[in-house]
Amino acid sequence: MKKLLLGNEAIARGAYEAGVTVSSAYPGTPSTEINENIANYPEIYSEWAPNEKVAVEVALGAAVSGARSMACMKHVGLNVSADPFFTASYTGVNAGLVIVVADDPGMHSSQDEQDTRMLARSAHAPCLEPSSSQECKDFMKIAYEISEEYDTPVIARITTRIAHARTLVEIGEREERPLREYKRDIKKFVSMPANMIGRHVYVEERENKLQEAASELSINRIEWADKKVGVITSGAAYNYVKEAMPTASVLKLGLVYPLSRKLIEDFAKEVETLYIIEDMEPFFEDTIKAWGIPCSGKDRTGVQGELFARKIASRFEGAEEAGPMNTPGIPNRPPVLCPGCPHRGLYYVLGKLKLTVCSDIGCYTLGALPPLSGVDTCVCMGASIGMAHGMEKARGKEQAKKTVAVLGDSTFCHSGLTGLLNMAYNRSVGTVIIADNSITGMTGHQNNPANGLDIHGEPTTQLDIIKLCEAMGVASVRVVDPFNVKELEQVLREETERDGLSVVISQRPCALIVKQPGIPFISDPDKCRNCGMCMKIGCPAIRKTETGVAIDPTQCVGCGLCQNLCPFGALHTEE
Repeated sequence: MKKLLLGNEAIARGAYEAGVTVSSAYPGTPSTEINENIANYPEIYSEWAPNEKVAVEVALGAAVSGARSMACMKHVGLNVSADPFFTASYTGVNAGLVIVVADDPGMHSSQDEQDTRMLARSAHAPCLEPSSSQECKDFMKIAYEISEEYDTPVIARITTRIAHARTLVEIGEREERPLREYKRDIKKFVSMPANMIGRHVYVEERENKLQEAASELSINRIEWADKKVGVITSGAAYNYVKEAMPTASVLKLGLVYPLSRKLIEDFAKEVETLYIIEDMEPFFEDTIKAWGIPCSGKDRTGVQGELFARKIASRFEGAEEAGPMNTPGIPNRPPVLCPGCPHRGLYYVLGKLKLTVCSDIGCYTLGALPPLSGVDTCVCMGASIGMAHGMEKARGKEQAKKTVAVLGDSTFCHSGLTGLLNMAYNRSVGTVIIADNSITGMTGHQNNPANGLDIHGEPTTQLDIIKLCEAMGVASVRVVDPFNVKELEQVLREETERDGLSVVISQRPCALIVKQPGIPFISDPDKCRNCGMCMKIGCPAIRKTETGVAIDPTQCVGCGLCQNLCPFGALHTEE
C-alpha cells in the first residue's frame, strides 16, 4: 500500500515500523509534525518535553535501558541538547538511538541558518540525509541498524523542503523489537574522565570502521550518465540537481557523515569536471578538497539561502536567472499577529511606555514589526531574561526600570526558569513579563507543562507559574488581562518602578484556541474622527479609508481591543 506523506509523517512511520518504543521532542518548525504523528501510534510512548536537552536525555535513557528511542527537534534545538548528545557519542547506546534534526535553509521560520552536519562531525556521530518521503521512512530503519551495529547515536538530518514536501511512500508493517537486556556497565555509561578517555579511543575506531563500510552502503549510490560533469550531492539538493542537470552523473550520498573517501575518489576519477552541490555550508566540498580532489560548487551557489532547481540551472547550466521570490507584482506579506491575539494589547502598552523590550522566540516576537514596533532584542529561547538581567548589571537600576523581558508560557518552561532563578539569586532589579496564552502557539498549538495537557490532549500536572515564581523568591507576581489596557499599563508602571524583581503574567488564551464571541465590530462613520488610535495595534482586520476606518467582518473575531482604544465610541458590535 502506498500513501502520500509529508517527510515528517514518513519519519514517524519509519520509526513506527522500526520498532521504536519511546519518542520525546520539543516542537520547532520544520520538525514539529514528526512527534505529532508519532503520537498517533499507541505502540510508541510519545511526549512533549520542556526542551530539547530533556528530550535527548529521555531518549538516551530509554536506549541505554534497551528500547529503541528517538528525539526530534529543529536545528537550534540541537544546540540546546548538545550537552547530552556529545557525551552520548562517547558512552554509546544499548538499543538504537536516533536524533532527528530539521535544518532550515533560507531561515523560513528560524533565527539563523545552521548546518547540522557540522555538529555531527564535531560529535563524531554518523549522520544520514534522505531526499524524499520514501527515504525518510527507509532511512529511519537504516539509522537504527547503524546505531546498534556501531554502538552510537545517529542523526537523521532533514531540511525544510524534505520535511514539508509530500511524496509517495510504500507502507510496511511494524517490526516489534523486544527490550534488550540492560547490563550495568559504569566504564561505558558513567562519563567520568578516566572512563571517557578509553571511550574516546573507541569513538575514533568506530568512525574509521563506518567510513570504510560507507562505500558499500546502499544509501550511497552512483547514477551514471554523461561523465563530462559529475555532481556530488544529498538531501533536497539531489532532487534539484536531477531536474536542473539531467545529463550529469550523480553521486548521491545518504550517509553524509562520515564520508566514504573511497567511493568519492572512485567517482571523481571517472568524471571530467566535479561539482559539489549542497545546501548551506561547504561541508562536502571542504573535505573533498582537503583530500586533494579538484572540485567546486560554493563559488557558484554561495552559502546563504536555500538551493532550488532554477538556481542550480542558472549557476551551472547557464539558464536564465530566476527564482521563486522575484515574480513581479506580488507584494511582500510579512507575518502578523492574528486578529484577537492577546499579545497585541501587551505590545501596544509596551510601546506606549517606551520600554526597552528583550523578547524571546514565539508569536510575541512579531511585536517587533510596525506599527507595534515593541521589541529591541531577540536571540534565542530563554535569552530575554538573561539579557535583561545583563543590561541591569551593566547599566544600573535606572536602566532596569526602563527594561522588561518578555517570553511565552512554553518558552518559560523551556529555558526561562533558570534565567528567572538567576535574577532572583543575584538580586536583580527588573520586570519579567510572561505572555501566557496557554499554548505553544508559533509551532502550531502544542501543549506544554503550563497548560495542564499532554501530547494527546489528556489532563496532566499543570505548572503553577505564580507559585513557582514565588518559590524562586520573586517579591511581586501579578496577573493581568492584556486586553484591559488601562489596568495593564498601570501594573507595568508600578512594577517597572519597583526596587526589586517582579513578574507580570499577561494572561489570555490564544484566540485560535479559545474562540472569541465571534460578533464582528463595525465603525460608525458619524463618530469616527480618523484619529488612528485603533490603527496603532496593527490588527489585520482594521484598515484606514478616506472617511474613517473600516473593519473586515471576515477577519474580526470580536475581541474588543480596538473598542477599548477608541476615544470617540466609534467602534461597536453589529448588535
